[in-house]
Amino acid sequence: MTDGRDTDGRDAPTAGGIAPGSFTLDSRLSGALGGRTAQAFERGFGHRTVGDLLAHYPRRYAMRGELTALATLPLDENITIIAEVIEVGERSMRARRGSIVEAKITDGTGVLTLTFFNQRWRAADLRPGRRGIFAGKVSDYKGQRQLAHPDYELFDDATPLEAGDAAAKRWAEAPIPIYPATSTLASWQIAKAIELVLDGLAPLDDPLPASVRAAKSLLAHREALELVHRPERDGDWKRARGTLRFTEAFVLQTALLERRAELRTHTTAARQPVPGGLLERFDAALPFTLTGDQLDVGGEIAHDLGEPVPMNRLVQGEVGSGKTVVALRAMLAVADSGGQSALLAPTEVLAGQHLRSIAKMLGPDLAAELVPTLLTGQLPLAERKKALLRAAAGQSRIVVGTHALLGDNVSFADLGLVVVDEQHRFGVEQREALRLKGQSPPHVLVLTATPIPRTVAMTVFGDLDVSTIRELPAGRAGITSQVVPLAIRPTWRPRIWERLAEELALGRQAFVVCPAIEAKVVEDEGPEGRAEVASSDGDADGRADAAAPVASVVAVLAELRAHPRFAETRIAPLHGRMSADEKDAAMRAFSAGEIDVLVATTVIEVGVDVPNASAMVVVDADRFGVSQLHQLRGRVGRGSVPGLCLLVTSAVPGSLALQRVEAVAATLDGFELAQADLELRQEGDVLGAVQSGGRSSLKLLKVARDGDLIAEAREMAQEVLDGGDGLAAHPALAAAVRRRLDEETSGYLSKG
Repeated sequence: MTDGRDTDGRDAPTAGGIAPGSFTLDSRLSGALGGRTAQAFERGFGHRTVGDLLAHYPRRYAMRGELTALATLPLDENITIIAEVIEVGERSMRARRGSIVEAKITDGTGVLTLTFFNQRWRAADLRPGRRGIFAGKVSDYKGQRQLAHPDYELFDDATPLEAGDAAAKRWAEAPIPIYPATSTLASWQIAKAIELVLDGLAPLDDPLPASVRAAKSLLAHREALELVHRPERDGDWKRARGTLRFTEAFVLQTALLERRAELRTHTTAARQPVPGGLLERFDAALPFTLTGDQLDVGGEIAHDLGEPVPMNRLVQGEVGSGKTVVALRAMLAVADSGGQSALLAPTEVLAGQHLRSIAKMLGPDLAAELVPTLLTGQLPLAERKKALLRAAAGQSRIVVGTHALLGDNVSFADLGLVVVDEQHRFGVEQREALRLKGQSPPHVLVLTATPIPRTVAMTVFGDLDVSTIRELPAGRAGITSQVVPLAIRPTWRPRIWERLAEELALGRQAFVVCPAIEAKVVEDEGPEGRAEVASSDGDADGRADAAAPVASVVAVLAELRAHPRFAETRIAPLHGRMSADEKDAAMRAFSAGEIDVLVATTVIEVGVDVPNASAMVVVDADRFGVSQLHQLRGRVGRGSVPGLCLLVTSAVPGSLALQRVEAVAATLDGFELAQADLELRQEGDVLGAVQSGGRSSLKLLKVARDGDLIAEAREMAQEVLDGGDGLAAHPALAAAVRRRLDEETSGYLSKG
């Protein structure tokens, strides 16, 4: 199946002349394919080894007899299609010397034009009646869809017929793998590279123990790789994908369980409260009753802290469920034993908020003993020196800070507990740098206000003990959420600010949240918070006016100040470009009731607690993710004042963008939303760069779909590890664990 030409000057691998046993899964692609092709795979997909390439599975399969609906092809997207040539012609270019070859291909209803400049031989190659695979970017020329200089490979219909009817039948019925491709690597070029390495692949040991493979009636690993890439019938690739999907789950769960077991081999100082000590005095002075969930999770943490093995626990909780007080009680237990705690927060605003809320909960007497200290990058030099001395001398038992805590000049007298808030904001090396500041491995408590579906928790946090706080403190008035769909109801726009003015007239305060600081772009604010602008799932196409500027703090601030209803209203901005002092001053003024409306970016996403704030308007709400909207909404309704959240969107009916916003408005249950979000966006890269620091995206496994399979794989992996010598008794499985996770991701699993 070839057109016999190197159409773009790249070195195209061929499957001839490769001796079996030439490659292992760890062989470098540069040795297997040649340097230029290997570089294209590394640049396009990050593939460096034969194993990486063979895990580049087809995204779908096509049949030689089928055609593609050309009329539905999206403009400006790279596509791979099967079609038939119906017409070919050549004409001279008007403006300069040379010729244009134009071929028309069809699916039987629609027509697409292929255009080639100064390549006359294409006219003989693309004869009417020939079918093949065509790949390129769809563009529009004078109202007609076309592919300019596409890659293609034609089916050589005559070749199998010479081999007899049986061979012809196999050839006609064999599914054609269509691979995720790039502008420099077409699907069939990827297929040829995979054929080459499959032909030269040495015998493989199976990563799955024989008992597991037999219990699940799975294919051998080599057979599964062969059939997923070179199936003869539909049933082949379906069985192969089933085997490879389970293998992926099993290997990943084995890695996580190994990490979990490895953590338990370390020893550390047990941290227990003392009778009449700091924790007991704190509990006695609490002006409220802890919820049942807070008590249960607190008990789990206390048990872990009392063991000579480092705690490694994730506490996930609803927005406003009281995770901070649970973490503070753990810090007090450590302080009772003479140790210190470090709380790592993702932003200056949140670090300051944490320090103030901790000091308030402790009260003046306990605060004087514990000396809670703030350490951030933008502290004045004199204050920073004092904070560093208090931490190093052990005078401060609780140190709250941002990335500044990770600096080489930051030291602790006895670091017993590391609390990481909103851990997804931090990379592997950052967490490790703080962990290494302990004389012995400190206990680690990870907090997240983003509820995690069970399958994601198993897949991403399978090495952690997970605690959950669902119960909200009594006395909360709750939040009403409403979608303002401007694409459907444009006349509702004036009512947004009228409704906000009504809340302010009751003596309350409000947030207005925008995805950008300025209108020209949607800006990533770095460590100060960011809008999760979704573009890969079609959201840009889901907006009524995709070209409209993104709502910004600057523009909305000017609009509100010019609005007659807000003539006497005190309005101020808050965003990541402001200095730490400016942000802190704005938050303090808002908390003190000196500002009525805060126009902000997602810098206020977590941790900001102002009970009198009753209303929030999220402008361009479809520019945010589901969990982010849920976090933002949690800033209102935190006291006895009912909360109102208006989610303003220009997304059109039926779009994924609008579905996300509607999902948030439909429920206040963060766990229900997390599952809905997972199903809407199909989880993407749950082990991607932010989470693990490496290229470890799931291949065939889908956590939204494969929860039962993941749970079964975890159970079977635990049985294998519990038997005999554990992973040492399964060298092929150990090699698969090492191969599956690159060095950075392995760092994540080994560092936690």
